[in-house]
Amino acid sequence: MAGLSSATPTLESITLHGQSRVLEVGFSDGSQFRIPFELMRVYSPSAEVQGHGPGQEVLQTGKRDVGIQDVEPVGNYGIKPTFTDGHDSGIFSWDYLHFLGTQQQELWEDYQRRLEAAGVDRDAPMAPKGHGGGHSCGH
Repeated sequence: MAGLSSATPTLESITLHGQSRVLEVGFSDGSQFRIPFELMRVYSPSAEVQGHGPGQEVLQTGKRDVGIQDVEPVGNYGIKPTFTDGHDSGIFSWDYLHFLGTQQQELWEDYQRRLEAAGVDRDAPMAPKGHGGGHSCGH
């Protein structure tokens, strides 16, 4: 999902809405999505969130009010946002943004199921790194 698929429409517009905390994206097929920053943060494609393989995902909590303080373009295929909680290692390809937009409802439902299964609240603070099985790259 990280690369560009020939089946994915081309990104044509991108607007950061800081106050409402959504990223608005428009694609060449006419589709437009308003992707909440929280959804982007809890489904960041980074290894810090996704792990290095199936089953290594790190459940993200306490991200309801996360913002995006900066967005850097990455080549002609994606963006690298810097979130207000300091997370900045995820590269969101056009494919991945399209996936987040089209699958938004299913992803929210999956997130809620994972929170419930873990017995944690969406607004619970994240466990400190090194506790609760979290992994960080490079250490």
